[in-house]
Amino acid sequence: MAKHILAIDQGTTGTTALVVALDGSTLGRATTEFPQHYPKPGWVSHDVREIWTSVEASVTGALKSAGVRGADIAAIGITNQRETTVVWERATRKPIDLAIVWQCRRTADVCEALKKDPRTVARVREKTGLVIDAYFSGTKIAWLLDNVAGARARADKGELAFGTIDCWLVSELTGGDEHATDVTNASRTLLMNLARAEWDPELLEVFKVPAKVLPKIVGSAEVVGQTRGVRFLPDGIPIAGIAGDQQAALFGQACFREGDAKCTYGTGAFALMNIGSRPILSEHGLVTTAAWRIGGDTTYALEGSAFIAGAAVQWLRDGLGIIKSAKDIEALAGKVPASDGVVFVPALAGLGAPHWDPGARGTITGITRGTTAAHLARATLEGIAFEVRDLLVAMAQDAKRPLSVLRVDGGAAANDLLMQFQADVAEVTSERPTEIESTGRGAAMLAGIGAGLFPSLESVSKMMKVDRRFEPAMGAADRTAHLKRWEDAVRRTRSLPSST
Repeated sequence: MAKHILAIDQGTTGTTALVVALDGSTLGRATTEFPQHYPKPGWVSHDVREIWTSVEASVTGALKSAGVRGADIAAIGITNQRETTVVWERATRKPIDLAIVWQCRRTADVCEALKKDPRTVARVREKTGLVIDAYFSGTKIAWLLDNVAGARARADKGELAFGTIDCWLVSELTGGDEHATDVTNASRTLLMNLARAEWDPELLEVFKVPAKVLPKIVGSAEVVGQTRGVRFLPDGIPIAGIAGDQQAALFGQACFREGDAKCTYGTGAFALMNIGSRPILSEHGLVTTAAWRIGGDTTYALEGSAFIAGAAVQWLRDGLGIIKSAKDIEALAGKVPASDGVVFVPALAGLGAPHWDPGARGTITGITRGTTAAHLARATLEGIAFEVRDLLVAMAQDAKRPLSVLRVDGGAAANDLLMQFQADVAEVTSERPTEIESTGRGAAMLAGIGAGLFPSLESVSKMMKVDRRFEPAMGAADRTAHLKRWEDAVRRTRSLPSST
């Protein structure tokens, strides 16, 4: 009898696969990176064929690592980079162009034009819980249809399909049998009515997206199809869980109570708070999103996104060459006791929540003749923590209560220096789980529920174990000085001429 769950965590720079036992323990894992494509400044693309190759390598590696066969897998859970947009031919499943990644700013001018109409801004906000921004999928779909020869005409004929990466993976895993996305991913498109969990005709008209390209919207924990014709997995395995990466992490961190919050430190940094069964709109620059939908009931979350977090560390590695690997940054930053006034605002792809300034660009202030690579490394980690602190402040204001505990996960959560500084500047206890891959584990847990392997949320909650708590230890005067320098640096960043 099959007795394990396979989680496919398809991220921005790589794919991770986990084999998870029914007691919640991770038996095997593998990660495969894939290339990033930058056709023009500010543009970011992926070749989904390269993504599929990474999925195959990671799944194969995870099964080997766990010492199990594909036949031992009882269910598959999928989690993914969310707003990244793919359009493909229904008949051949071939993409019509490179996927447009969530970080891509190529449609910023379209968004700015739409925002000139206050009624459109208010209506989109009211229906979707989101702001009009190139981050989300809606304008990306229209760009592909309008810039690939003949695409819009083919879409109107029903020959093309749109999907975020989860949807595309479902199509590939089922041999084209299913065209479906879950409510969490659909809620990131600017096209779904958040309260009804349905595609909205008015929004489709605003963003010029034909209904014929859209997938069906399903729950986050239900069987949506079975594997068919996949050379690295046997036929018949149910795909039973789907959630966007940040919602999956919220689930994987067992944030099941209203007010529970987490932050995932990946390519970007993403803070979410469970707000229960009503989609309350933020008044402080956050967005409202579907957290998950189970048994027909939707749970919602407030979300704040910092576009650049781990990507800033990658820039130090790949762009400046001051570290050889991402994990080297903690040791380098630890060579100095402080950044000595150096502040790095990592707005390398604009500023996300709560600022929403697509024209902002990264800045480094406070440099002196004595500034070293160690100071810049420390300022980079501090900049990530400051970004998240801004999100948490907005979250507390919307929730009308202070946040006492923040559950943290993602690769950078393993960095003790970053986690301690996060607790210090945000004045919040940070809890790190024993397994920091909460995104993949969340997908596995959802699949377990969808396939009937786990009886309840309570059974999932018991699987989450805390490794370490980071308590605030910074004095008030030091914190105030840090925040003053940060706020000044952000003002300088935002005053730069806008360019996209």
